[in-house]
Amino acid sequence: MAHEGLLPFKYVVADCLYGNSPDFLDAVDACVGVTALVAIPAATHCWLQAPRTMDKTYRYKGVVHSKRVVVGPDHAPCTAAAVAAHLPASRWYRRKVSEGTKGPIEYAFARQRVTLCKEGLPERTVWLVIKRTVGADPVYSYSISNAPVSTPLRTFVWLSGVRWAIEQCFEEGKTELGMAHYEVRKYPGWHHHMLTTMLAHFFLWHLKLRLGKKSPGPHRVAAAHDLRGRLTPTEIYD
Repeated sequence: MAHEGLLPFKYVVADCLYGNSPDFLDAVDACVGVTALVAIPAATHCWLQAPRTMDKTYRYKGVVHSKRVVVGPDHAPCTAAAVAAHLPASRWYRRKVSEGTKGPIEYAFARQRVTLCKEGLPERTVWLVIKRTVGADPVYSYSISNAPVSTPLRTFVWLSGVRWAIEQCFEEGKTELGMAHYEVRKYPGWHHHMLTTMLAHFFLWHLKLRLGKKSPGPHRVAAAHDLRGRLTPTEIYD
């Protein structure tokens, strides 16, 4: 991609808005070598094994039509939530995704190969990655991935943490740096505003790491009054 002037990337993470978009999933699959982890709703339908299909002909208004159907009434798809509920305890693995202020943040992870259902017919075969909170009343979240069959579980665990970090970046950019406060008419102006905000966010986090001090702000982005008199310009840009 470098010769085309594009930013190279290897992974894509996204929320349910994109998990519900077949066009988006097709575009990701068209990117050779790119692995995606995309959130989906709990009610997403799928099969543990791809069902057999056949073309069924029928006549409507004197014209013969053909329609692909699933063979066998016992091959109804199930939901992602149902798949998670029927997984045995041996399929769940507890893993640390990040370090929190009160210690390591851990979740239980499981995965299962499934074939997604689109309009009652089998579509793409993917990894169903399930994450649940640790505790008496667990909360589940579901994602799909186009990763190869040989992909280790630790890759999915890492990608789930990457998405959290990206969401934190956008939250801090909006609340602290005005990322959402723009009035533009064309994409170049929007891109300029986004880039400037991200550079400012990176600059403040760089200072926070150099200072080694938590900001009193609610999102712990280094505040201006914390920096005054602490670093010289030479130290900042070293």
